[in-house]
Amino acid sequence: MQRRNLIRRSLAASTLLLSGACASLFAALPAAAQGSWPTGKAITYMVPFAPGGNTDTLARLIAPALSTALGTPVIIDNKGGAGGSVGSAIAARAPADGYTILGGTISSHAINVSMYAKIDYDPIKSFTPVAMLGSGPLVLVVPSSSPYKTLADVMAASKARSGGLSAASAGTGTSMHMALELLAFQSGVKFTHVPYKGSGPAVQDVIGGQVDMMFDTTLIVGPHIESGKLRPIAVTSSKRLDSLPNVPTISEAGQKGFDMGSWQAVFAPAGTPKPIVDRLHAEIMKIIATPDIQARLKSFGMVSSTMTPAQLADYQKAEVAKWAQVIKAAGIKAD
Repeated sequence: MQRRNLIRRSLAASTLLLSGACASLFAALPAAAQGSWPTGKAITYMVPFAPGGNTDTLARLIAPALSTALGTPVIIDNKGGAGGSVGSAIAARAPADGYTILGGTISSHAINVSMYAKIDYDPIKSFTPVAMLGSGPLVLVVPSSSPYKTLADVMAASKARSGGLSAASAGTGTSMHMALELLAFQSGVKFTHVPYKGSGPAVQDVIGGQVDMMFDTTLIVGPHIESGKLRPIAVTSSKRLDSLPNVPTISEAGQKGFDMGSWQAVFAPAGTPKPIVDRLHAEIMKIIATPDIQARLKSFGMVSSTMTPAQLADYQKAEVAKWAQVIKAAGIKAD
């Protein structure tokens, strides 16, 4: 009897030890699976805009180098519409497994939530920030024939005219439009917004004098500044641009505290594991720091960033709050 009880106790102890070992093994499986990312499965780099724009161009610069770094294909998928909202909503619904990333912008991840009556994602809750690629300051320009030579001239003329000076943009809700509305919001000076279907026709009408002024990137207005067709008044960044060292910032020119850039970043679906986010961040930052990419960013009028994912998260929250104020004050709504 004593021997039988001893055998029973030994079997029970063995069972407990085996159960504990199995539990430890199963608990470790997710970590092991996570540690094996990527497995060779293609990563989709979602671009929520049509081919050819800054977001698409940056994605196509980054994707080949990221593919090499990770040892797995990185495929660009353009899903444009509603200022980046369509593609962003698709990316938000993707599995949070590291195989979907998104090129997010000031429009898709800061402005649209206040601009549109309904979008199918939350710019903060639906995503995990991965990497800030950079920010492109805008330049306020007038035609070379304009009598306005400084920001003070522009503001005084707009105050004096019913409805204010006219200002072209690439469309309602674009960063060019938002720069105008931020200036109006902070200064209390009114302007008449004239939206176009893209920067191309907008800049031609400003050059021709049909519209008083516009904000746009150096990529768009830079060549016309160099040719003498446009006069730069001020830049929207907190620091002067290397390419326009004699052009003051809007803050320097009199509107203190003005700071605005059209930023580009990379996001992943909410819940993407931190080790994967950290790896993506590290590899993208290495790519952005290479001389070739730095030169291309400069050609776009962009300044690269070294923000961590946590810093990008804080920056994005501040941007959402800032543009919500501006959009509400301006009464802007997009269909």
